[in-house]
Amino acid sequence: MEVQRPRYLNKLIDKRHNGRVKIITGIRRCGKSYLLFGLYRKYLLSSGVKSNQIIALALDSLKNIKYRNPIELDKYLRAKIQSEELQYYIFIDEIQFVEEIPNPYLEGAD
Repeated sequence: MEVQRPRYLNKLIDKRHNGRVKIITGIRRCGKSYLLFGLYRKYLLSSGVKSNQIIALALDSLKNIKYRNPIELDKYLRAKIQSEELQYYIFIDEIQFVEEIPNPYLEGAD
């Protein structure tokens, strides 16, 4: 049985084209990933978005561990984006695993 979450799904849908990053928060195991990778992805596909326009990455997976490096993550995402005319949807689960790199513009700005 698939649990529908219309309240949360509709919030994503309503704000789909507002130009802002969407952050889904909640306690562990409450269905955040399922909402994004399952329900929202299914909605996007049913509304005409092609599967190659949805870039999904789970950073808690060992196979994706190299993308915790922000430079590698950037390279990966740029390689997936094939057209500047298309709208892409980037789903990143466990983004907090991405390593922080120092901002060269802020170094020594004491």
